[in-house]
Amino acid sequence: MTKTQKTDAIEALREKLETATSFYLTDSSTLTVAQVNKLRRLCHEGNIELQVVKNTLARKAMETFSDDRNFAALYDSLHGPTAIMFSESAKAPAKLIKDFRKTHERPLLKAAYIDSSVFVGDDQIEILIKLKSKEELVGEVLMLLQSPARNVISALLSGGQTIAGLVKALEERGEAAQ
Repeated sequence: MTKTQKTDAIEALREKLETATSFYLTDSSTLTVAQVNKLRRLCHEGNIELQVVKNTLARKAMETFSDDRNFAALYDSLHGPTAIMFSESAKAPAKLIKDFRKTHERPLLKAAYIDSSVFVGDDQIEILIKLKSKEELVGEVLMLLQSPARNVISALLSGGQTIAGLVKALEERGEAAQ
């Protein structure tokens, strides 16, 4: 690879990292060509971009960002064969990896980066699968906020029926007494 090609590769990876809110560093070595093709097809179907990278180029791209991005926590995971899975959904790559490993031994999770949080090691797959998306969290918060209002409205509506029932019963009692 020439110096110009390396510079271009670093810049392209830097642009991806700049817009990515989540990505996974994986090891898919030992997979056959057919298995890698199957993995790539599943990634494509799940809107996950799989890109094999050189560790030194990935590290150089990460080093161009400020410390608040927390990419430094990923440096120790950049060894051996590395493929990066980029996805809009934080848990989609974890689900794909788990499903794919039902029939294959890899890919292994080296590390995951999700909104500046870093998860290191293959044992983090289950935790990553349980993560809720931003939309799911917003939906839960809205449901929690609506719940008290619904309870109040429900109580008022049922209370109104009770009061109307009491008035009617008193009215009937008054007519019967006359």
